[in-house]
Amino acid sequence: MNDYRTYLQEQGYSETTIAGNEKQIELFKKWCKCNHTSPTEIDYKTALKFIKYLTRKGNSKKTINHRLRSIKIYFNYLIDEAYRSDNPIENTIVKGAKRTINYDLLNADELEDLYYSFETENIKDKYHRLTAKRSKLITGLIVYQGLNTTSLSKLKTEHLQLSKGKIYIPSTRRSNARELELKPWQILEFIEYQNEVLPLLQKRIKNDTEQLFPINTRFNVLTSQIIKKLKKHNQKSENIKQIRASVITNWLGQYNLRKVQYLAGHRYISSTERYLQDDLENLHEIVNNFHPIS
Repeated sequence: MNDYRTYLQEQGYSETTIAGNEKQIELFKKWCKCNHTSPTEIDYKTALKFIKYLTRKGNSKKTINHRLRSIKIYFNYLIDEAYRSDNPIENTIVKGAKRTINYDLLNADELEDLYYSFETENIKDKYHRLTAKRSKLITGLIVYQGLNTTSLSKLKTEHLQLSKGKIYIPSTRRSNARELELKPWQILEFIEYQNEVLPLLQKRIKNDTEQLFPINTRFNVLTSQIIKKLKKHNQKSENIKQIRASVITNWLGQYNLRKVQYLAGHRYISSTERYLQDDLENLHEIVNNFHPIS
């Protein structure tokens, strides 16, 4: 049996996260022992008693959810090692925890407009025209596929699957790998990019790695420059996190939770549910602004 630390390391968690996770699991094991059960045997009903115990101890809802996340990861580890067949609290979260709410989200039309408004042709300097085409493709992956800076920086040319009309998004420390559909116009521009733009960019910046978007600076510098351009077209564009939140919230209006969880690369369904709740609260905020109750 692989030890739990090795499992967490293989999953890409940082040493700080691993140490915190191990501490939470030791506390959980002690509680299980005092309640005549164990992590390999505990069922959903008994797990609820543990949540009640945490509540009685004065933990906030946010803290309880944080501790439950650690235990969910441990249950997944036990499943991988064939010590359990299920995760009894996979979809369990304590409602009402305070969250950062995204009130100024962009709708689907506004997101698409960011892509189409990105200028790539009327640029005199040849190199700047190449970088603009690179930036427009990155913008497309943000507004259509909801990618963040970390995922974008990890993309390689081999991840493009243009014959299938898809792109493979590798896993990161916080997200799952997935295959996402590309829009038809993205495919056409990626074909031009691969055949014409990319080789010239690589030659100019002396970067012939397998990176899909080669740069000669930190990737977040490039995405910050892109956001500045997008903000000139639509002042609501704040940062990549907000645009990604907009994409996920719009997906929730089209697909079920599990589908959106996959598209977003969320490891847990609770991460996806947060955007659904944010969308409802965003609606309430709009209603209150235009129809205040005196």
